[in-house]
Amino acid sequence: MKRNQFIASFLTIAVAPFLLLSQKQKLLPKNAKGFVVKGGEGRKYGHIVLQGINANILDMKISGNDTNGDLAMFEQISLTQRRGAPLHIHHFQDEVFYVLEGAYYFQVGNEKYKLNRGDSIFLPRKVPHSWVQASEKGKLTVIFQPAGKMENFFLAVSALDHEPTSQEIDKIFSDHEMQVVGPPLQL
Repeated sequence: MKRNQFIASFLTIAVAPFLLLSQKQKLLPKNAKGFVVKGGEGRKYGHIVLQGINANILDMKISGNDTNGDLAMFEQISLTQRRGAPLHIHHFQDEVFYVLEGAYYFQVGNEKYKLNRGDSIFLPRKVPHSWVQASEKGKLTVIFQPAGKMENFFLAVSALDHEPTSQEIDKIFSDHEMQVVGPPLQL
């Protein structure tokens, strides 16, 4: 019995540095250099023009690939007044919106909020939320933590060549770790 305990202890001690090193490597960013993304530009894809849900434009400022999946940040130019996202849940991401221009309404759980320039809102994971653009034009910074599949979600929505059915929207959301749980917020 003592021999087995000795072997188990020895293996634990021998393997521990490798486990710690692998965790440390995970914490190191893929891109150890900082970078700048100019105003009005996107980091990888240029302007991502959304289709179907709304016709807004997204510029990726920080990709999940830049942060080992820890964070993604987009700037959204809002061009579709009275349109927004359906009521949905992110299973794995918290989301933050910061209003740069215009006005928006948000629903988080059962609460509704009006946001104007300079306002921000935190949307916790697993809590149903939606938003709608109230002003004619607007601009938002949108942050996801962790990044999850949001970059690919926006690319999938931008690739649509038709107005998606509710079943197609449900599938696109589901494929990207979200769940539609209700209709878009109405003004």
